[in-house]
Amino acid sequence: MNKIILGLMGLVISLGASEIYATFNVKAAKSASLAFDAGGIVKQVNYEIATSVKKGDILAILANDDKKANVESAKTALKYAKKDYERQEKVKQLIDASKFDIFALKYESAKNALKYQEAIYEKTFLKAPFDGVIYFKDIEVGDTVSGVSLKTVYKIQSKSARKLIVAFDQKYYNRVKVGDIFRYKIDGDAKVRSGVITKIYPSANTHNRKIEAEVEAKDLLVGLFGDGYIIVPDRQK
Repeated sequence: MNKIILGLMGLVISLGASEIYATFNVKAAKSASLAFDAGGIVKQVNYEIATSVKKGDILAILANDDKKANVESAKTALKYAKKDYERQEKVKQLIDASKFDIFALKYESAKNALKYQEAIYEKTFLKAPFDGVIYFKDIEVGDTVSGVSLKTVYKIQSKSARKLIVAFDQKYYNRVKVGDIFRYKIDGDAKVRSGVITKIYPSANTHNRKIEAEVEAKDLLVGLFGDGYIIVPDRQK
């Protein structure tokens, strides 16, 4: 659909349209700052800056032998609690209800204890939340990580998907619409590019009296900036 709109750009302009000046910055479509939600010593670091990762890839691991042992211990406790419960369930009609409830409680408690230990163990793994590329790393094997004061150790951003954060004067707030075309140039690059406004922020910046919008883009370096014009058909006046 966007390609069709872009293809009709020249026709729209020829039929009469206004151009609204705007500036922009390039940001990643997705980005995240990652930190361990647990304390410990870093045992393993798997990725460096500029490497690509897939969602779920393990970026780093804390020393966790003790926590793994706790999981195994909880599994064993659950195994025997389940056996006790199943034995009592077979003779449930022959024993006091309160006695049966004791075994049922132990069984449920053992299941919950295992889930708890597994959750603690899982926190020793730092995983990628989405497909992307690492652009910041501040972690090495042997580092001490605090579970109280969280520290960003990795930053990840989408590999090629980008968004332009476009800013235009607030006086045009009722003219610029989603679907309008934005023609722009990266600062220092003569190439004219085009995109379609996909989102308009619902408030104006009180410091510079600008309204921001988003335009999808690909393969641009995050942090670049430039300017251009939003093509507004006369029917939107």
